[in-house]
Amino acid sequence: MKAGRIAGRTAGVLALAVLAFFALVPTGRYLIRAGWAEASILSRARPIDALVRDSTTDAATRRKLELVLAARAFASDSVKLDAKRGFTTYSRIDHDTLVVVLSAAYRDKLRYKTWWFPIVGSVPYKGYFDVRDAKRAAAELSRDGFDAYLRPASAFSTLGYLEDPVLSTTLDEDSVELVNTVIHELTHNTFYASGQAVFNESFANFVGTRGAEWFYASRRDSARVELARQDWARQKTLGRFWSAVYNSVDSAFKAHPGSKEERLRAREIVFAGARERFAREIEPALPGYDPKKPIKLHLDNAALMSRRMYRTGLDDFDAIYEREGERLPAAVTRIITLAKSRPKDPYAAMRAYLASGGAEAPAK
Repeated sequence: MKAGRIAGRTAGVLALAVLAFFALVPTGRYLIRAGWAEASILSRARPIDALVRDSTTDAATRRKLELVLAARAFASDSVKLDAKRGFTTYSRIDHDTLVVVLSAAYRDKLRYKTWWFPIVGSVPYKGYFDVRDAKRAAAELSRDGFDAYLRPASAFSTLGYLEDPVLSTTLDEDSVELVNTVIHELTHNTFYASGQAVFNESFANFVGTRGAEWFYASRRDSARVELARQDWARQKTLGRFWSAVYNSVDSAFKAHPGSKEERLRAREIVFAGARERFAREIEPALPGYDPKKPIKLHLDNAALMSRRMYRTGLDDFDAIYEREGERLPAAVTRIITLAKSRPKDPYAAMRAYLASGGAEAPAK
């Protein structure tokens, strides 16, 4: 009994110490605020199947919620993803942007500023539920000499640790994008390589986009199959473009190892050429291009690296997909196996596998 009381008191002291630590350090305060926002979202969550049966649910919302459930079932049954508890509930939020994602990079080198968090390790972004907090953080990073880049996001994943609901911001997406988002986020539930954010997001982009194509093919919806294929072609084209810009900036930096000012001038020359090439060659070739609405590119190191995060090595993912007979579950299994074999460099494992001719038997 005495030992139990001592252990209890010790545990209490440790708990208070952990809470004090979290309240005092910036990462702790950030996690407390994020946890509070997540708790608020979860507190409003309602089971989707109940909402579908509810006669007061409007028809448009019901159709979207039914699509979420169908996409979730497809991801689990046909793509063999681990759906866990994700997307079984729905939560409405009071604004049209769920979270603002902040990325930052050094101005004279192609290196992310990273943040460390429990479980996921080091990541090159932070999500803010409050736009004002995000803008303040970006301004502080800019004052400290970093490039800072903000972008909105309509969904996020807790990697299956919590019951991730589908949100009203996600439900606003068109049907192909909505299915893509569900499968993308459930890919994170299935596999997430610690400290490999670029691989994780690009892999989920591949599975989500190809998964949407598979989903609508199973429904014999040829129009939406074509939309998903166009989206994937667009993603791969942009991936090649951003990789080319990245490599050019890298070469420019290496050509000027001594002077930061020279490196910054050199990258601006690269960026100017990239903007011109994008407007002349890349954008007009993208599916859905509207010449009346040209895209204005903001380019710095943070924006460049953020855009590459979801589009790195997409041709390699597709090459494995083709090698597995265009069977998405087999490709997913193969890629995860390769990533686990080289946790510090999953892309190297993929390239080695492709260079070897894929001598191993196809994944089942």
